[in-house]
Amino acid sequence: MAIFGAAMATSTFLTLVKKDLLMEWRQKHSLFGVLLYVGATVFVVYSMNGQPEARVWNALFWLTQLFVAVNSMAKSFLQEHPHRFRYYFTIVRPATFLLAKLTYSSLLMIVMSVISLLLYYVMLGWPVSQGGLFVMLAVTGSLSLSVVFTFLSAIAARAQQNASLMAILGFPLVTPILMILSKLATSALQPVYMPGWWGLALVLVAMDILIVFLGLILFPFLWQE
Repeated sequence: MAIFGAAMATSTFLTLVKKDLLMEWRQKHSLFGVLLYVGATVFVVYSMNGQPEARVWNALFWLTQLFVAVNSMAKSFLQEHPHRFRYYFTIVRPATFLLAKLTYSSLLMIVMSVISLLLYYVMLGWPVSQGGLFVMLAVTGSLSLSVVFTFLSAIAARAQQNASLMAILGFPLVTPILMILSKLATSALQPVYMPGWWGLALVLVAMDILIVFLGLILFPFLWQE
């Protein structure tokens, strides 16, 4: 029975992820709108300043990722009609539903980050000394931002579709994450190893795990509203 239950939960999880991916593909205007924003931002920076120095390049990259996360992850739950939640409530567990949303958001944000990196590389140069480390950090940062804004999207969706809650609640959560990401990325820009890097990386991973854990605890209560 336990194996059968786990198989059913896995099948439901994969079906929900596939459903979100298909909805994203059908609503291409939203996806292309975010891509247009990234391309326009990089082009404007290049037109105004050319290829910036390493620290400015790093700051611009993470600011771009922040706005991409806000625009991409906000609709994760907000695009769901309130009546549809009642239907989901009858067929799936809240933890499975939340994990499916987190997986979908993480995949989407990773793709956006890779595209952003390519655009930055082509138009704004590549002032990164440790390229592999920076790419790994970009993927980790994408996961961090997607986890935060997906959870905030769930809260906003259950609070009468009030998207302004994302900005109010997101600022104190995203600020330390962006500070840690910027500090870690600054180390990746330099060819020498900086002490304390792995400590900060572990703090970032621990924050992500904590947010997911809190989401799994709190989301069932939002689910029942």
